[in-house]
Amino acid sequence: MTDILIIGAGKIGGAIAYLLHHSGRYNVTVADINNHNFPSLEQENIQTKVLDIENTIALESLIQNFKMVLNAGPFFINIKVATAAAKTKTHYFDLSEDVATTDFLKELAQTSTSSFMPQCGLAPGYISIVGYHLAKQFDSIESVKLRVGALPMYPTNTLKYNLTWSTDGLINEYCNPCDAIVEGKKIKVQPLEGYELFSLDGVEYEAFNTSGGLGSLAEVLDGKAQNIDYKTARYFSHRDILKTLLFDLGFKDNRAPLKKAFEDHLPFTAQDIVLTFVSVTGKIKDRLEQKIITKKIYNQNVGNKHFTAIQLTTASSACAVIDMHVNQQLPHQGFIKQEDVDYDNYIQNPFSKCYQ
Repeated sequence: MTDILIIGAGKIGGAIAYLLHHSGRYNVTVADINNHNFPSLEQENIQTKVLDIENTIALESLIQNFKMVLNAGPFFINIKVATAAAKTKTHYFDLSEDVATTDFLKELAQTSTSSFMPQCGLAPGYISIVGYHLAKQFDSIESVKLRVGALPMYPTNTLKYNLTWSTDGLINEYCNPCDAIVEGKKIKVQPLEGYELFSLDGVEYEAFNTSGGLGSLAEVLDGKAQNIDYKTARYFSHRDILKTLLFDLGFKDNRAPLKKAFEDHLPFTAQDIVLTFVSVTGKIKDRLEQKIITKKIYNQNVGNKHFTAIQLTTASSACAVIDMHVNQQLPHQGFIKQEDVDYDNYIQNPFSKCYQ
């Protein structure tokens, strides 16, 4: 049995705790400053602990009792939790798309005896692993296109969107510059630009640049690929409304009121779908080829619990890489990129069932 601490008892943290606990191979404790989600966890015999992240002594005192810590809290607590993990020599994982956090972890890992693996969710995470898996099959790469959408099955409002995950993370990815490779050069592109339309199974979607989803793939394939981009998929007309709110009306620099408006007026839905589309084009033995992996994953029951699609896809990927780490399939010291994950081992892991 492996002892693991999960920080954050929200939708994703709770889902990860459930999957790990019910595998029968993990002793799971979930910590959060708010205890309102604790009863449902305790009903599953998952241990809980009230913890104020700002109390550094309490944070380090708790983390030191565990072999691994997964931060499923908001992105702005990542650095504090990772610093405590380094001090207590605990292996650290998170789900963050935040680029600044990843850069900090790279530096932290250089002088630490434990391992640090950020971006362990859906995008970055699963999408990065698939993208690199396909890219490695080419002798030269013309383009790598990553598209991901977490969407309501039955959109009814003008945004054609419902809240299914972190509102802070959602707004963050709409506002920050995005990594890309364009004509062989690694650059930053603007969020909500790079607009395109595409169809999948007869449904039309729009896609546009958002930050963080590319993870470290642009860095890994820098000098090897001519073009790489990551775009978020939404139903048609969503992007233009967000551009008006964030850039014309100035909510990019005043995010708290926008977060409140989203949470007050966009209902949560458990009836969601996640779509992923990865396309790599290039040459294999001097022949131009294209390889594509695409998935549609719906909300569903796992055991006695209903998971939204974004819960299941994010939690499954995090659990899979944690399990691979325990099984000695990943390094136990230093910084671990998603591209360090062997695709075959990953997709065969029992936690990756929804992606199989």
